[in-house]
Amino acid sequence: MTIRPLGAQISHMLKDRGVDVIFGIPGVHNQEMYRGIEEAGITHVLARHEQGAGFMADGYARATGKPGVAYVISGPGLCNIMTPMGQAYSDSVPMLVISSVLDETEAKRGQLHQMKDQEGAAAAVCDWSVTARTAEASYQLIDRALMQMETGVPSPKHIQVPIAQLEANADPAPDRADEWPYRPEAAPLQRIALIDRINAAKRPLFIFGAGAAHGVERWLSHFLRLNAASFTTYAGRGIIPDDSPLHFGATLARASSAAVIASSDLVVAVGTRLSEVDLWRDHLGNDAPLVRIDLDPEVLSDCHKADTRILADASAHLTESLMQLGGEKQTTWTGAEVASTRARWRAEIDAERPGILPVADALKQTVPANTMFYSDMTQFAYSAKEVYPMDRPGHWHHPYGFGTLGYALPAAIGGKIGLGDQPVIAILGDYGFQYTVQELAVAVELELTLPIIIWDNGKLGEIEDSMVRAQIAPNAVIQRNPDFLKLAEAYGAAAAEPTDLDAFKSAIQTALQAKGPTVIRVKSDIALTSN
Repeated sequence: MTIRPLGAQISHMLKDRGVDVIFGIPGVHNQEMYRGIEEAGITHVLARHEQGAGFMADGYARATGKPGVAYVISGPGLCNIMTPMGQAYSDSVPMLVISSVLDETEAKRGQLHQMKDQEGAAAAVCDWSVTARTAEASYQLIDRALMQMETGVPSPKHIQVPIAQLEANADPAPDRADEWPYRPEAAPLQRIALIDRINAAKRPLFIFGAGAAHGVERWLSHFLRLNAASFTTYAGRGIIPDDSPLHFGATLARASSAAVIASSDLVVAVGTRLSEVDLWRDHLGNDAPLVRIDLDPEVLSDCHKADTRILADASAHLTESLMQLGGEKQTTWTGAEVASTRARWRAEIDAERPGILPVADALKQTVPANTMFYSDMTQFAYSAKEVYPMDRPGHWHHPYGFGTLGYALPAAIGGKIGLGDQPVIAILGDYGFQYTVQELAVAVELELTLPIIIWDNGKLGEIEDSMVRAQIAPNAVIQRNPDFLKLAEAYGAAAAEPTDLDAFKSAIQTALQAKGPTVIRVKSDIALTSN
């Protein structure tokens, strides 16, 4: 066995557990964690800010399905990554943050990077935060974190290791167990209960969240034979083909979707929290029985008060249940009513935020089918994520729950690192771009082919609209922007400013072939100037 300082052993352990990339920033308090990275064969991505490192780990995890891992220093390093940890927690993203921590904080004040309760601070924004005071505890806690991410509800975890422990020699971590436990599958009686309800329904409606995406190819054909209507949450887009005649799309946030749901005689919600940011109302709208299928017991006991609650891996349970339903089912849903409703909702979206949908349509016409998107808190994304047709799940990522600005650029960098040659695009507002603009240097440094679309309306447009609706005189919503093209060039990136939709398409095509990132500034009136 090779004896090394614990900091180095941790990197070797992570490599043995399948970790190939670590995002972070070294410092005097966590430098021992960097001793073993190259020796272990792990790629390290140097972020320009710990917030960027966290969002990169998030984007990598969403793209690959593997945990995103970040190394940060004690004190400010951990504080800086807490926003990404909160985002990952709200959106169920597997992220492992490993930090150093001071050896003693009670009797000695004024130390570098000192916090009163670093473990407790991190615990506020992740699933759990713990201190590993020995090498054995470090190894056990890392395995616990990785196992829970793979077999349960994905979520971020934080492990901190005292500096003296990181520096002390330690034996290697034990070999990984051959297999983790399997995710729970519903009992046969629960499958029978679901099948009986579906057989009895004349107007069944399914709502799919991201938790149903894994293994969709195993059950989709069986589901389509049900002739049930369907919605997806924003995160579940692409699970049901967008052109499926009985699919309402990711439009649960439309107020009148409650009436559609009320017209069903059975609602089955699969792998979704049905959270505020999915619905934007307190009640789903159903009068009929509600069935919930989810891995998370908290979801099954929430305010929606399901009549049937099934604790199971959503995809596995659907596969087993739907395969037993036999032939095609007759329902009272019609393609005409779904198409009419979707057309009405699209018109609503277009009226709420004019000029966005033509740009979204142009984007769809331009990019390859397997393009992965990362969007920020920007009006373009708010409209596009309701109507942009996705032909596969898990390919449009957004800071849904925590709703933090500055997410898209570093997350897209992490996603691109994870996906390699697969196309990735970042979509940001002009204000949110400036939260994490420094991470553009990482994309340049790594020569990542990455179109970065900046939707520029010169203000906090969504906040201004909200103030007007609340009869508040708009205040502090107009900012002076830099010259985004010169800023991009200063970092070493390419830049473009298309003036019409044809030029926009051409700029995207060029950026997808470029060596390195391209900042594409799109003025919010581009669709109007194209007419």
